[in-house]
Amino acid sequence: MNYSKISVWLLAASLLIVGACSQQEKDDRIAALEEKISQLEQNRVVTPTNTQNVSPADPSSLAAFSFEEEVYDFGTIQEGKVIEHLFTFENSGQAPLVISNIQASCGCTTPEWTKTPIKPGEEGFVKVAFNSTGKSGVQSPTVTIQANTSPNVTRLRLKGTVNRNSDSASQPAAGPVKR
Repeated sequence: MNYSKISVWLLAASLLIVGACSQQEKDDRIAALEEKISQLEQNRVVTPTNTQNVSPADPSSLAAFSFEEEVYDFGTIQEGKVIEHLFTFENSGQAPLVISNIQASCGCTTPEWTKTPIKPGEEGFVKVAFNSTGKSGVQSPTVTIQANTSPNVTRLRLKGTVNRNSDSASQPAAGPVKR
């Protein structure tokens, strides 16, 4: 019994000593790393290797959108109906207008647009289709346009209300929740 008490005390003491040594080593490593970080921060010199003098483009020399409308209210429709709307615009700027990207806010909305550069004074279009299948209530899908304009991002929006079909209202909702 004495031997077991002694061995437990020896084991505990050795763990404390090893733990203390390990903690001291950790503290020493942290102090050394902090010193290195301090030296690096003091000697920090950033030398750019590829610098260019870029000034912002003069807005008067860019292309510019002049939309007839930026929001289309489709009113109230039944679920499942597809709404299409043609947004037309004129390039009222001084340079050819190039639409680099158009992105819809959700998978229910798909855009089509003029892919060729639109010269100043000429017209282009963005056609937006909204599929209301699986949608109900107030809807407001957007289409974000990126182009060589100032600002370079323009948003078009459809808005309206989708009434749920009586067929889908009587069916249980899809998903893990069951009633």
